[in-house]
Amino acid sequence: MKIIIINGPNLNLLGIRETAVYGKKNFGEIFCELEEKYSGIEFIYFQSNYEGKLIDKLHEIGFSYDGIILNAGALSHTSIAIADAIAAINTPTIEVHISNIHARERYRHHSYMSKYCKGVITGFGIKGYELAIQSFL
Repeated sequence: MKIIIINGPNLNLLGIRETAVYGKKNFGEIFCELEEKYSGIEFIYFQSNYEGKLIDKLHEIGFSYDGIILNAGALSHTSIAIADAIAAINTPTIEVHISNIHARERYRHHSYMSKYCKGVITGFGIKGYELAIQSFL
């Protein structure tokens, strides 16, 4: 099984950004833990702060992987282009948010991507990535 985890803007700052909300681990540490726990899965990780690079990656892998775990960050609430990219590909996508987007600012309550995703996991912290993996198993 081949799964890619794609993180969007500002998620490169995990571990140092708003640690009360996002935790104290950087994503490298989180990724290593997931690889260790699910050693039978081939994981790839990609992060970008640029919308176009996220879309390019979705197009690149969206017909050959078994699953996509996507945390597009704030772009979830603004990017019709990322939603269109998910709609255009075959690989099932799980939308993940570390914080509970429905307990935050009103503009974060809507995601353009959700309609095209297999499921949405929000508010379970970094555990959300593991829950997404389990949904593919």
